[in-house]
Amino acid sequence: MPEPETALLDAHPKRWPLASVFLIVAIGWLALSWPWLSGAVTIPWDAKAHFHPQLQFLADTWRKGLSPFWTPYVFSGSPQIADPQSLIFSPPFALIAALNPVPDFRWSDGAVLGTLLVGALSIVLVFRDRGWHPAGAVVAALSFAFGAAAAWRIQHVGQVLSLGYFAITLFLLSRALERSSVFYGFAAGIVSGFMVLGRDQVALIGVYVLAFLVVAAILMARSPWRALRSSLPPLMAGTLGAILVATVPILLTAFIAQESNRPVIDLAGAGKGSLHPAALLTGLIANLYGAAGPLANFWGAPSPAWEARFGPLDLYLARNMSQLYLGLLPMGLILTVGLARGALWRREIVALTLAALIVLVYALGRYTPGFRLLFELPGVNFYRRPADALFILGAQLSLLGGYLTHLVMSGIVPKGRWWQAAIEVAIFAGLFGLAGWLAWTIGRVPVAVSAGIVTLLCGILTLGALVAAHGLARRGSRLAATIVLAAMMIVDLSVNNGPSESTALPPQRYDVLRHDSANETIALLKRETARTAAPDRRDRIELAGIDFHWPNASLVHQLDNTLGYNPLRLGLYTKATGAGDHVALPDQRTFSALMPGYRSLLADMLGLRFIATGVPAEEIDPKLKPGDLRQIARTADAYVYENPRALPRALLVTQAQKVDFGAILTTGQWPQNFDPRQTVLLDHDVQPIAPGPAGSGMVAIRDYGTTTVTLDVDAPRGGYLVLNDVWHHWWRVEVNGQPAELLRANVLFRAVAVPPGRSNVRFIFRPLEGLVRDIIEPWAKG
Repeated sequence: MPEPETALLDAHPKRWPLASVFLIVAIGWLALSWPWLSGAVTIPWDAKAHFHPQLQFLADTWRKGLSPFWTPYVFSGSPQIADPQSLIFSPPFALIAALNPVPDFRWSDGAVLGTLLVGALSIVLVFRDRGWHPAGAVVAALSFAFGAAAAWRIQHVGQVLSLGYFAITLFLLSRALERSSVFYGFAAGIVSGFMVLGRDQVALIGVYVLAFLVVAAILMARSPWRALRSSLPPLMAGTLGAILVATVPILLTAFIAQESNRPVIDLAGAGKGSLHPAALLTGLIANLYGAAGPLANFWGAPSPAWEARFGPLDLYLARNMSQLYLGLLPMGLILTVGLARGALWRREIVALTLAALIVLVYALGRYTPGFRLLFELPGVNFYRRPADALFILGAQLSLLGGYLTHLVMSGIVPKGRWWQAAIEVAIFAGLFGLAGWLAWTIGRVPVAVSAGIVTLLCGILTLGALVAAHGLARRGSRLAATIVLAAMMIVDLSVNNGPSESTALPPQRYDVLRHDSANETIALLKRETARTAAPDRRDRIELAGIDFHWPNASLVHQLDNTLGYNPLRLGLYTKATGAGDHVALPDQRTFSALMPGYRSLLADMLGLRFIATGVPAEEIDPKLKPGDLRQIARTADAYVYENPRALPRALLVTQAQKVDFGAILTTGQWPQNFDPRQTVLLDHDVQPIAPGPAGSGMVAIRDYGTTTVTLDVDAPRGGYLVLNDVWHHWWRVEVNGQPAELLRANVLFRAVAVPPGRSNVRFIFRPLEGLVRDIIEPWAKG
């Protein structure tokens, strides 16, 4: 096979049976995934609190023939189509939503783990294309899927998906360049487009790493100019594929971001999410800091124990965000054969080594001078945690560890000189000595000793397996050698990176998020909202301070909620109501000038009728007075209250008043004597209602979908129909089938003028039309 003009990683064309190695990886994946796939445990935290409700909403809408582009069930309405975490553009979850209208936890967990499996198999293909030893392929694949952040942060579903797409794109892009293939280039573009659609930091770093590898491959070719020319067709095809997949969703998010609560992150703010250098010790001693056990045992940086000894760090990282362990074999080979003997600088792998070093510099954030330079790259300042780079760094180290395994199994490992052997001993002695000193200094020797013993036992297992596998490989039994190392990796990763409090909890804990949950509080809220329903009413609820996974339960049970859990929200709604990312704790329910508490006009206008809180409501809203809310129940989870002043969802009014919405938002002061049942507030000049027959009029909701709301109106004198749903300019409105002007009413809501007599009014969410208008109008005005 001739050498390709361009290759991301240089090849040695020694093929081996693919099906057998795929089977070994699949068996390893099944063994390591079984705790979740069996249903014994489930991926917790964000995977359940945020992503599983999103999946259930997606499945529900498709089952009912509705659009998932807007949801009324969180934050009084939210544009799902522009939300990077809505899963609408995620093929694994979209497929599940199409196949199963009621996906349980194993389905959502399986989608995450399945994506890692496909990524792992892609890495196997990368190794096979290069003729690298199958044992190296298996070591790389298993450490990729169950090492570092892929294992310890599996609950961050979007980032895990981006990691899987990164591995797939790497394989496809490699083939595209090696074969100058337009087909593989286009396929790489499609998959990278889905990676970019994650719109998370892992995707951004992945794009930069792939671009770096492409540039390095061209520059390191024997004839860079010829390599560039042969690379252009597949790269152009890849660009086209990525544009086709990613352009519209990214533009939707970009325009929503301008109106959202998300600010740009500054250098100092991003630095607070840096990986502390001491966390690198977890690459060798997995549970050194006690991250797998009870939170009280954790003593790494940052933790109360660490800061009590070394002072405040001003870091904001959860304990699972600093775990780098990906198996003792790959990390041990990186430290010895790779660094001490210099194998990482071989021509065929040096580009990946350099890319890994750059990503490590970024992950360490403010602890390295290079972070300031990397922070200037486009898009980086949208993200607040450099430590997120551990996802991509883990993938890179897995590839490097697998490559070094290939060298050992192939008998071409560099021979160590005496001084290199001394360096290897010094590396291990220094790292273990540093770990012991830290544990002694902070007073956590028992935790560190326990972790050290596990590492020692895994080291004995690893050395034994490596010697046995090397002997088998020398006798030509490559498959047997591969099986030995695969078995060792499975044991190692299951012991050190297996289920923990960060990655696996009993599924019963999340019962409220099951579609068929019999939870007492949810059942009560469903009954009460059904009881108060009326032609003009669709009452909202609020879930506050109950538990971390509760806010998005409304997405599962189709309850219109004033709050939810999502880092991305419409800025107008956030400013008007004080809605935060989530309300797991009572003090996380903050209010605003316009909504200073539950006893406020805006709460009434939102139709906030029922409030479920984990503590008495007075502890959340100290301004409440006796009689402001009526307690109707005390369930096992919550105190449930009714707000008898909640207004209907739809109102017909005959008076209008021009006001300054910005002033009202800032001061929290409504116009004097303002009554939303009689008057609508608008931000432009108003036309008086023409005289007509007397009569109070009537409005009724005939159909309430996700992206369409249809109402019948009987307005003897004409007037304004006010729909107390969140206003956004991508909504359109029709009156009697004819387009009408959508009005922003009462600061936050939608309205439309209706003529005298009977009318049919239809509000329609049209994001694509709105996006085109957002793009064209500035050009037209310019």
